Amino acid sequence: MRKLFDLHDRIFDSISGVLNPWFVPTAARFTFASVLLFFFWNSAKTKLDGIFTLSLGSYAQIFPKKMEALGYDISQVSTLDTLIVYAGTYAEFLLPTLIVIGLFTRLASLGMIGFIGVMTIVDITGHGLDAKTIGAMFDRLPYDLIMDQRLMWLFILLVLIVKGAGPISLDRLIKLK
Repeated sequence: MRKLFDLHDRIFDSISGVLNPWFVPTAARFTFASVLLFFFWNSAKTKLDGIFTLSLGSYAQIFPKKMEALGYDISQVSTLDTLIVYAGTYAEFLLPTLIVIGLFTRLASLGMIGFIGVMTIVDITGHGLDAKTIGAMFDRLPYDLIMDQRLMWLFILLVLIVKGAGPISLDRLIKLK
């Protein structure tokens, strides 16, 4: 039995030795690109009428209750709220791009975690999602739109914060690891 355990350890230690330095962060960035890059870019595109022109929908998505109270009149929106909408919109383009190309990956991943947190709060409080849509941890249902989905997103981003971008990245080229 000991020989079987030793064989097991040799095989998987060899695999780990080959894959450990590069596989996990590279796979995390690839998964992020595959699953979330275009999700966030498409979301950001819905917030723009031109390259620097915010759409009415951008305000309605980010401040749904406030916009409803203002009768969807953009002229009534404060300068601070407009800056928040610009920042949120361009963060949806910039942060995923930085993660995918592997530039300032740890900071961009941390920013995405904050972005997802704010997005989740707005979805729940501003758009009034129900408990079924929100879901719950350990509920045996793997497809809740908020809890399960975003928990997986956060895991990928946490891997990138801990491991960095990996060797196939601009971070590595400029020695940020």
